[in-house]
Amino acid sequence: MSHANAVLTPRTRLRLARLIIHDGWTCAAAAKMFMVSPRTAAKWASRYRTEGPAGMADRTSRPRTSPTRTPPVVVRRIVALRWRHRLGPVQIAGRLGVPASTVHAVLVRCRINRLSRIDRATGEPLRRYEHDHPGSLIHVDVTKFGNIPDGGGWRYVGQQQGDRNKATTALRTGRTDRGNPRIGTAFVHTVIDDHSRVAYAEICADEKAATAIGVLRRAGAWFADRGITVERVLSDNGSAYRSHAWAQACAELGIKHKRTRPYRPQTNGKIERFHRTLGDGWAYARFYDSTEQRNAALPGWLHFYNHHRAHSALGGQPPITRLTNLPGHHS
Repeated sequence: MSHANAVLTPRTRLRLARLIIHDGWTCAAAAKMFMVSPRTAAKWASRYRTEGPAGMADRTSRPRTSPTRTPPVVVRRIVALRWRHRLGPVQIAGRLGVPASTVHAVLVRCRINRLSRIDRATGEPLRRYEHDHPGSLIHVDVTKFGNIPDGGGWRYVGQQQGDRNKATTALRTGRTDRGNPRIGTAFVHTVIDDHSRVAYAEICADEKAATAIGVLRRAGAWFADRGITVERVLSDNGSAYRSHAWAQACAELGIKHKRTRPYRPQTNGKIERFHRTLGDGWAYARFYDSTEQRNAALPGWLHFYNHHRAHSALGGQPPITRLTNLPGHHS
């Protein structure tokens, strides 16, 4: 690829060389016409004479040999220290006796100069993936939020007032167990499309297989209304997703089921990250006077997330923009 400020492109070089070789122009005359030096014109004419049109292409400026390049054995030791011990350039330089600038250059070249690109658990480079079209894979999971007592929870009213509100609400709902007030848990079943990050969520009373299957069916219909045909579903190894009923429901819907490797939540990382966004943006974002008030706010927040919230993994665009030919998706 030619330099952005290059005077001659491969096509222009060919025109210049042909004027000199075929039309008998002098190098000085051709150089004046194309506003380059006679030496440059002579170079392209000579290359055209020996190599033909193929010689007009750009060539790498990399030298044939690099005597001062970091030896491969040192590169391997730098990478090993980075992966296994997550050391910075200065610490690695101190151990290996090489300049920190050299270590940094090696880390940049190997694309491990940022620790965010290295898996904390294994030390291996992160392997990110994204399916190429909506519906190719959806992630499903369940996240839990404690219900909010009447009058607000401890996060906003303080621990003492929160405990009193909890006791009052438990007494009203009849959930006091041996003097221990219980106000229940909200099980939020979440579904997110791998390619577009468009999300669907429901608040349920449990995380049993029948409930998860109902969410999957309704989510599939919701995605279908938006032109998405679900092909695969990825879940963790929860009991609901290991049940025969779940496998049968996936078969009926024509969906291939995949499960993550045990103790590797990173495999389902997109929905795990969505849960954090869900908590920060909806569950704990503001004061709620009751669980019902928080539940009522979920549909509005989901619309904001899908249609208006800028997503860093999508170049600052909301998820809905990845669904093509969808009328009114900017509303």
